Amino acid sequence: MNASQSTQTAEAAIPLPKLATLGLQHVLVMYAGAIAVPLIIGRALKLSPEQVALLISSDLFCCGLVTLIQAWGVTRWFGIQLPVMMGVTFASVGPMLAIANTNPGDAGAQLIFGAIIGAGVIAMLLAPLVSRLLAYFPPVVTGTIITVIGITLMRVGINWVFGNPVGPTAPSIVNPEHAQWLASVNATVEASNGALQAMPKGLNIAPSVPNPLYAALPHMGLSALVLGCILLTARFAKGFLSNVAVLCGIVIGAVVAWSLGMMNFDKVAKASWFAFVTPFQFGTPVFDPVLILTMSLVMLVVMIESTGMFLALGQMTGQAVDRDRLTRGLRTDGLGTLLGGLFNTFPYTSFSQNVGLVGLTGVRSRFVCVAAGLILLVLGLVPKMAALVESLPMFVLGGAGMVMFGMVAATGIRILASVDFERHRHNLMIVAVSISVGMVPLIAPNFKQWMNHSLHPLIESGILLSSLSAVLLNLFFNGASSSGAPARIHSSH
Repeated sequence: MNASQSTQTAEAAIPLPKLATLGLQHVLVMYAGAIAVPLIIGRALKLSPEQVALLISSDLFCCGLVTLIQAWGVTRWFGIQLPVMMGVTFASVGPMLAIANTNPGDAGAQLIFGAIIGAGVIAMLLAPLVSRLLAYFPPVVTGTIITVIGITLMRVGINWVFGNPVGPTAPSIVNPEHAQWLASVNATVEASNGALQAMPKGLNIAPSVPNPLYAALPHMGLSALVLGCILLTARFAKGFLSNVAVLCGIVIGAVVAWSLGMMNFDKVAKASWFAFVTPFQFGTPVFDPVLILTMSLVMLVVMIESTGMFLALGQMTGQAVDRDRLTRGLRTDGLGTLLGGLFNTFPYTSFSQNVGLVGLTGVRSRFVCVAAGLILLVLGLVPKMAALVESLPMFVLGGAGMVMFGMVAATGIRILASVDFERHRHNLMIVAVSISVGMVPLIAPNFKQWMNHSLHPLIESGILLSSLSAVLLNLFFNGASSSGAPARIHSSH
């Protein structure tokens, strides 16, 4: 990291053109994750394409609005005033899918948004209580949690490169001949009018043919090109250009993808130029107490994860994250969720993808995220611009994800390097067990299949499991007296 980077602070003033460029870099990094949840829930609710587009516009608008509140700060109650990007949390997808599958259409949307509004209010009330846990986050705990966050994110970056392990880009697909045979058998059974036994419900043919869309060599090559461009820019570029190494890599990758015919702008041509984002587009929210409680438990998980993100950013930016500051950040998670329910979108949290970008570029100014928030507001109001960003292929982002998410894990390892493993030998046990526990949902995602479904939102997050394990084991081995201070901030970063 060069000298100009090392002297930056979260309050650093940056010229407007550079600020806009750095903000765009943050937007490109988070965009795919930002629109994923509206797509998933919109399809589960069986909404029309126009309604799904409305969900995406609302989501981008609220991403920008809540990011502005979090990074800029509004009154003394809201905003951690660190370079934080806000986006919809994937932790809420499970409960929302359950609602959508049993209540499709506008009725399901009203139940979902009612639960989100209620959970947002409860999260704001819980924020001061959750922030009191800061005393139980010494370096051995924070280092472990941040390392697990980075490792968990690596899966996202790897899937961007090769394709998601389920769905259209799964490694294997059903053999077309087998699918045709099963269809003909089903047709024969139906034509027999009950003379032949019907096929067992849910019977399907297992995928057995390699999917050409998974790990395609041209996609892997472009991801490698993006990664190489980022590394070369970071190594040899000077000044501002080195700060936008990720953006340079993504732009070069996009140009090459377009020249090879891997990127098209069909959605851009069809998208409209302007769309208002107004509240209650799906009708009056329905406030079901059980659903509100379920979503509130999700928000508790989100706030514990956010605590790890905020502490990581504190390490990267040289800013002390005390209890009051943490409370403001967590309260903004709740406010963002409340606004999400009002404006037809979903629960919000700090986006961990962008934490890695802060560590990679060394740009610590929170005003970069303020600029990114303004860009997201524009994308939410101008669907054509949003469609242009959406046209960026995932494998182009994959090359950037590999290095950024690794930076989060590296930050955790750096914190662990300051832990005394010689005099306090049990610290090794805390780190070893907590990282192992955090890997369970990552490596064995179906471990919870025989457990009560009401427990699933609480245990499907490896970050939460690792956090609980690290805090409890630290209390067990080291006691509360040695848990009195969170990880120290190194000003020499």
